[in-house]
Amino acid sequence: MKAVILKDKVKMGGDIAPLYYEEVEIPKPGLGEVLIKLRNAALNRRDVYVRYGAYPGIEVPSIPGSDGAGVIEELGEGVHGFEIGNEVVINPSTYWGDNPNIQSSSFLTLGVPRDGTYAQYIKIPAEYVFPKPKHLSWEEAAAIPLAGLTAYRAVVTKGEVKEGDTVIIPGIGGGVATFALQIAAAKGAKVFVTSSSDEKIEKAVALGAAGGVNYRSENWVKELKKLSGGADLSIDSVGGDTFNDLINLAKPGSKIVSFGATLGPVNNIVMPRVFLKQLQILGSTMGTSEEFASMLALYEEHQLKPVIDKIYRLEEIEAAHLKMEKGSLFGKIVISIPQ
Repeated sequence: MKAVILKDKVKMGGDIAPLYYEEVEIPKPGLGEVLIKLRNAALNRRDVYVRYGAYPGIEVPSIPGSDGAGVIEELGEGVHGFEIGNEVVINPSTYWGDNPNIQSSSFLTLGVPRDGTYAQYIKIPAEYVFPKPKHLSWEEAAAIPLAGLTAYRAVVTKGEVKEGDTVIIPGIGGGVATFALQIAAAKGAKVFVTSSSDEKIEKAVALGAAGGVNYRSENWVKELKKLSGGADLSIDSVGGDTFNDLINLAKPGSKIVSFGATLGPVNNIVMPRVFLKQLQILGSTMGTSEEFASMLALYEEHQLKPVIDKIYRLEEIEAAHLKMEKGSLFGKIVISIPQ
């Protein structure tokens, strides 16, 4: 089969490791596993960060890729409830464990060190395989898994979003942020966004946002507070100085859920603004299989479709990663797998 391989480990802060498009053996499903012929995969920032050595436990050679959808090709011993030919989507959050509040020490995100979805075939435990939502195309189904699950846990499980809540999502455009917007709006929340691009704000409004502001404006925090009335819930992947702005925008008794920090550490938090407002600041990452199933059910119930920015062929993976690094996207980058 054709696959993209990560062969080199690099030290964090060094040059990016190259990817190799090569022929490798088709994996054989073992006990409790299924073999899936992939139709599409999708990109996440994790895929790029792995190449920079930014995660512990990187092993090479490995096949990257966390998102994928395809058709069951073969059933391993002991697999029940599936048939060859079933159309499925993969949950990349594996070995979470029994505690829904925190992942276990065995937790792994699919794709380095466990071989991922940048390939024509993948074997994976059947418990992480779910029916593909019928209203989604192959490209849309492949775009959902990691970002959709991350957004669902942040907005619904941790954020406990309610109908009528005001939700603020800074830095709209990335995969998780667009999923968070769709999920919060589907739950009846009023969502406001920020971006350095007026075009991205317009796209967010078309996707269900109530409005947004350009954070390049000198008084964007005041503008957003006047526009939104303040946040009952903020969903943050930005960190840095923006996190302090979210504290200023927070209503008393509200929540801020963090799942990333693209701008780096948060400095100079004025703690009285946190405790006098009785704020809840929560961390979140990935999610359980139960949350994955609930996320898919929400997308089916509301007939939601993920936003796809661009589709690349598997052999164009370097170009796809370069686009993600530049950050000039709105929604997900999807990979077409050769058939």
